[in-house]
Amino acid sequence: MKGRVKTQTTQLPSYTFRVERLSHEGRGIARYSDDFGHPVDKQGKNVFITQALVGETVRAQLTHQSKKLDEAELIEVLGATSAERVEPVCPHFTKCGGCTMQHMSGDMQIELKQQTLQSHLLHFAQLTPETWLDALRSPRLDYRHKARIGVRYLAKQKQLVMGFREAKSNHLTPIKTCKVLDKELDQALPALHQLLKQLKGCADIGHIELSKGTTEIALLVRHTADLVAADLQALHLFAQQRSWQLYLQAHDINSVKRIDQPQAESRLHYHLGESTQQLTLAFHPTDFIQVNPAVNQKMVKLACELLDLKEGESVLDLFCGLGNFSLPLAQAVGGSGRVVAVEGSEAMVRRGAENAKRNKIGNLKFYTQDLTKDFSKFPWVNQGFDALLIDPPRSGAELVMHYLHHFNAKRIVYVSCNPATLARDAGILVKHGYQLKKAGVIDMFPHTGHVESITLFEKLTTQSI
Repeated sequence: MKGRVKTQTTQLPSYTFRVERLSHEGRGIARYSDDFGHPVDKQGKNVFITQALVGETVRAQLTHQSKKLDEAELIEVLGATSAERVEPVCPHFTKCGGCTMQHMSGDMQIELKQQTLQSHLLHFAQLTPETWLDALRSPRLDYRHKARIGVRYLAKQKQLVMGFREAKSNHLTPIKTCKVLDKELDQALPALHQLLKQLKGCADIGHIELSKGTTEIALLVRHTADLVAADLQALHLFAQQRSWQLYLQAHDINSVKRIDQPQAESRLHYHLGESTQQLTLAFHPTDFIQVNPAVNQKMVKLACELLDLKEGESVLDLFCGLGNFSLPLAQAVGGSGRVVAVEGSEAMVRRGAENAKRNKIGNLKFYTQDLTKDFSKFPWVNQGFDALLIDPPRSGAELVMHYLHHFNAKRIVYVSCNPATLARDAGILVKHGYQLKKAGVIDMFPHTGHVESITLFEKLTTQSI
């Protein structure tokens, strides 16, 4: 084509390797060596191989080369396979970028995540907890109650693709099933694809979102142009037949509207706690929630146990969201205690207050506050607290660490979704006189490299110094 030059791509060579260890994200690490006749100029250089396990001899195709390391994809295992290798449960495993560890046993996944947490704490903060907690384990399948699924219409092929992004790519992998999705959501995927591809405006749909509470399900359709009446009717019928809530999103997050019952509350609900003290938390389909309800139950219970709360104590919950920890904490300290919950999103703070009212909890107050900026002059800061719970985003809570003297909490539970920022923040906590007492892995996302964790820090007393 005039004005464009077609780039010629040369396929990189394949080699045989012996896998020595695993990277934090689960790739096999091997080295070029004389044993397999590798080029002399590569001797000793590391290569990271997807889906290869420790102890295996593999044939792998190079996909990327750099000065420090090379990357490769597994072609085949030569000889005996690792005892930890299992058959992936998903037919889309090799292409979909969602679950990258389905080829290894559940025990090995947990062990790798524990090693990752341990190495980050030791390497970046020179810390080892006094006690390692048992991992909070998850069901291996059907655990995920929320998902965003990409939709793309291929005009030349006249095909609609519905699926997840491939690893390190914007390309969508068409999916017919997703074994980590809640079973009811997974079983609806073929019908959803059939519905979307029949819509006249299918080319204007960018993605769909599925959300499930304890009982309700919501379908959200993101579209870039108005849908015609026939399309709206088809979507209505699909939702009505399944008793699902139906939402449309035309532009940004503020444009989301419920259309199956426009006058009805735009909420789903999930339960927390024991039956005698069960809480019901409401959320909008676009809200951030923990997508693994079974593990969330265990995590919230463990956080309360680690804080060892007493009747009448005061607790500060930072990055509180819609009250996932705040409400159980308020229950734990009783009517004579108090909980202050702080979150940067006004919408989530409103949701938290709504949930406190719904559950008749009066000893809990929510505040909107950007916790990445100076908040030292706000009145909630200097009230004094017995315990502190922190559940920050991946970027961690570095600024918060520098205001610990305002809170004067004796016990801190830090729930993390990023071991690197946890290690950084843990180092600051220790400098402020805290000791790392307990740490453990939360397997919130089985089959993925995500390392969630929970840690307990206690303030050193004069006697213990």
